[in-house]
Amino acid sequence: MSVTNFQRLLALFAESNADCVIIGGLAAMVHGSAYVTYDVDVCYNRAPTNVEKICQALATVHPKLRGAPADIPFRLDPPTMLAGLNFTLDTDIGALDLLGEVSPFGEFSQVVQHAEEAELFGYQVRVLSLEALIEAKRAAGRQKDLLVIPELEALLELRKHPPE
Repeated sequence: MSVTNFQRLLALFAESNADCVIIGGLAAMVHGSAYVTYDVDVCYNRAPTNVEKICQALATVHPKLRGAPADIPFRLDPPTMLAGLNFTLDTDIGALDLLGEVSPFGEFSQVVQHAEEAELFGYQVRVLSLEALIEAKRAAGRQKDLLVIPELEALLELRKHPPE
């Protein structure tokens, strides 16, 4: 497994003005979690113009389907993205998950309502709120998601009632 260059991946999205929300482990880290993540997870706007921006930005880092045999042809382009929904990718600079929808919220237009602005690596980005991140991890129900929920709930409690 290669190390993901979070800063470069975020720069690609920010500099292309791609419409997305950071979710998953990186969002947890933004909120103060000690959780270690190895990829960048984003929920993206599936509007054709936004999909085009994402494809152009990611072309420079040669995205490939994670876990797929090397001989399976794959090209991340607008027709492919619009025909699919979720893409787990490996790139020259690390792992990236592109999600067209996130449970329990739905597609980007609903997810963005649960996002807040944050500065990350010098870029203003949208990040899933702490409350929504807890809901999303609970809805995903995977062991790795369930394990981080107590820490996220503790961070939320600290935010609501800071120590004196």
